[in-house]
Amino acid sequence: MGDAAGIGPEIIARAFRQQPEMLKNCFVAGDVGTMRRAAALVAGDGPALPVLVLDSPQEALKAPPRCIPVLQVGASLGLQEYGRVSAQAGEFAGRCVVWAADAALAGDIAAMVTAPLHKEALSAAGAPYDAFPGHTEILQSRAALALGLPVNGVPVRMMLANEALRTVLLSIHLSLREAVEAVTFDNILQTLRITRTAMREILGREPVIAVAGLNPHAGEGGLFGREEIEHIAPAIAAAQQEGGRVLGPFAPDTVFMRARNTPDHPGEFDVVVAMYHDQGLIPVKYLGVEDGVNITLGLPWVRTSPDHGTAFDIAGQGVASPASLLAAIRMAKRLVNLA
Repeated sequence: MGDAAGIGPEIIARAFRQQPEMLKNCFVAGDVGTMRRAAALVAGDGPALPVLVLDSPQEALKAPPRCIPVLQVGASLGLQEYGRVSAQAGEFAGRCVVWAADAALAGDIAAMVTAPLHKEALSAAGAPYDAFPGHTEILQSRAALALGLPVNGVPVRMMLANEALRTVLLSIHLSLREAVEAVTFDNILQTLRITRTAMREILGREPVIAVAGLNPHAGEGGLFGREEIEHIAPAIAAAQQEGGRVLGPFAPDTVFMRARNTPDHPGEFDVVVAMYHDQGLIPVKYLGVEDGVNITLGLPWVRTSPDHGTAFDIAGQGVASPASLLAAIRMAKRLVNLA
């Protein structure tokens, strides 16, 4: 359900209202009261969609049309405020993520789509959620626990995708200084392996992977930094030796334009591996947040999410668009062959 003080519940309610056929067999892991409030918020002049309370995920398969099936995760939330950081909302959002991850691991659900949570609220919730910067790290932790592995034994990566561009991030929620330090041979090769495996499943063929440089002009032969020479190019060569169609490193100010797929200019690459968070996310988000989908690569189940945050500034106004959430649901269903 995401953070109850953000736009997550209302975009979920609007998605069920606008695309009931596509959301058949879907349900909300969240709070019944919050979802009833969201259903009323997006009803306009008509009646609100009724909320169907589920006792188990399997009951969603028999849900009647034109309703919002909700499975209550733990005790009721009772939050009334919009647009404010709340430890209570952060704890509940984290609780829902853990529930869904465990349900996916148990085979009770085919895939999970996460509405936005607020990282400050998650931190304010305290243990155990304050140990995690966001969804991805919680999911990685639950997978590792279930598999009996250390957290780094389940390497995951974030991919942002829309119709025009796909990017995979070498690192996710790190400071820029830490992100630069994470540009190592081992991290890059691991990212290329994860990307190659995931893209083969998505495309049904060997992907063409471009790798962005870290420095301006991809280092210009060492004039502007040696990361390309010492870490990035050797990792690309190693991936090529493993059979991957991996190219680069390319200047980061042009590689995304070359990869962009349009009716007039098919992209040269299927995906770009970016060296840090903002390098990869800015191009995708600039092309349209409403169409972007976040896909977590490396988990033992399918997880997608919309390409935006909690939007506290407009939460509770009933104006938030469900477009990115609907795109995330379509992608999740496609990845588990339910589309």
